[in-house]
Amino acid sequence: MLQPEAFGAEPSGERLARIRRSPHFEDGVFQNPGGTARTRPSGSMLDFAKVFLDKDTRPLRAPRGTVPVHATTLADLAKPPATGLRVTWMGHSSVLVEIDGHRVLFDPVWGERCSPFPFAGPKRLHPVPLPLAALGPVDVVVISHDHYDHLDMPTIKALAGTDTVFAVPLGVGAHLEHWGVSADRLRELDWHEDTKIGGLTLTATPARHFCGRGLRNTQHTLWASWVVAGEEHRIYHSGDTGYFEGFKDIGAAHGPFDATMIQIGAYSEFWPDIHMTPEEGLRAHLDLQGGAPHGVLMPIHWGTFNLAPHPWAEPGEWTKEAAEEVGQAVALPRPGEPFEPAGKLPAEPWWRGVSGTVRRTWRAMGALAAEPGVRKGLGHTD
Repeated sequence: MLQPEAFGAEPSGERLARIRRSPHFEDGVFQNPGGTARTRPSGSMLDFAKVFLDKDTRPLRAPRGTVPVHATTLADLAKPPATGLRVTWMGHSSVLVEIDGHRVLFDPVWGERCSPFPFAGPKRLHPVPLPLAALGPVDVVVISHDHYDHLDMPTIKALAGTDTVFAVPLGVGAHLEHWGVSADRLRELDWHEDTKIGGLTLTATPARHFCGRGLRNTQHTLWASWVVAGEEHRIYHSGDTGYFEGFKDIGAAHGPFDATMIQIGAYSEFWPDIHMTPEEGLRAHLDLQGGAPHGVLMPIHWGTFNLAPHPWAEPGEWTKEAAEEVGQAVALPRPGEPFEPAGKLPAEPWWRGVSGTVRRTWRAMGALAAEPGVRKGLGHTD
């Protein structure tokens, strides 16, 4: 009774029984593909604190000026996409996808902070591109996992008053019911399970991450990436994940994709198993597409919150450069800027006008990755 409402609720009853029957639940917790993933910073906390609080690099983790948000309007979204597929990045991992006559909203976070408390925690570095009420009807809201920067209680409570359906990983429905979403509007899936909503098929696919909102991280809710297939188009949203070989299997089973939304921000050498660098994100996209450049890659999970030691603009610069090196089409929209993957792609490095100089440290990372025993990357070191 004393815990904040934003902590949500633990699964119980038949939901908990279903979790325990999952082939991915073992020894009392959900398991990652490929075995255990480090979910807490590796190395000493002193080393981590030195990096995170460094007086020279800390200012680079936020923009120096006002982020040029595209003020999304009803006019932007009222006209159906000419190609049948339109993507609007709302910042971080929140994306509106209009696909084959349906509207899908991924990981909607409209709150000011990704935190259980309104007075503490990472705060937005740019405003939301438009009010949630101005978004218009949404057919399905897709949640990747229950961390605060992906599952935002105020946003869910606002959407609970609409007719939308929620597709969530196993166990996450407990939080949503606690916040007022009726059970009949929940589609709660284990990995490799799918559900049909209107003319869309949504499939929960594996990811390499973890979960937890409260003081006790019981690992009783699953994390997932998502495939959404319509009559003509297929898309993929990675949620949060480290790189793993399973991207190839997902691509073989569900690809290729017209567009992928891949997490490329909040990475660090302190937690290499659970988030991807832009280089790894590009590799994941290529795996999903059968090993060769195809479709459009849109980077997500960057630019909106300060969650890692890397410079604020580095994910954009690194993704742009890595994609260009292999000839992969990449979309780099400002938050709120709609685009159609089959049309002209936003490619302007808009972040440069409000960021400090980004040193290309990933060249050194590429050299390190070539060392024996370290994962080899796509980058080079010249």
